[in-house]
Amino acid sequence: MFLKVQLSWNVIIAAENLQPESLMLQRAIIIRLLSDFAAKKASKDLGYFLAVMSLERIGEGKVRQHTGDVLFPVVFNALTFKIFKGEVLEGVVHKVLKHGVFMRCGPIENAYLSNLKMPDYRYVPGENPCFMNAKMSKISKDATVRFMVIGTKWLEAEREFQALVSLEGDYLGPVSTVDV
Repeated sequence: MFLKVQLSWNVIIAAENLQPESLMLQRAIIIRLLSDFAAKKASKDLGYFLAVMSLERIGEGKVRQHTGDVLFPVVFNALTFKIFKGEVLEGVVHKVLKHGVFMRCGPIENAYLSNLKMPDYRYVPGENPCFMNAKMSKISKDATVRFMVIGTKWLEAEREFQALVSLEGDYLGPVSTVDV
């Protein structure tokens, strides 16, 4: 789900980058904010950081005693993406294994669909392995699949989420397939 959030961060500008012209200072603050925003990637509470939407205000700078750098409190609006249990999403299969498939869904690299959560689908080994059901519906590499999230896990070290997903429900399953 996409979320619009208001964040308050501190932006540090090195003393050598300070310019007396206010436009250049504002530019330096915005560039540093965007750089910090991209480096942070995600948080457990807000999900993946996608975009800075608007800059609300830049507070008064405070000089740090030992370095001479200036710390500016900044308030801005941002767009984030976080998955929730019970949410229905679509993902693209990037790895097919005997016991399930891994999909990408937006910034989430690892949404795992176990073969136990694919009712009526059977694993078909071969050069291009896939899962297929009696109606010839196929889940293979690069196929788009609609699924329901049944669990999420936050990995602090990688600063990313993993999801466990299922096809158990109405209107879930392959949306498009790639014929090889």
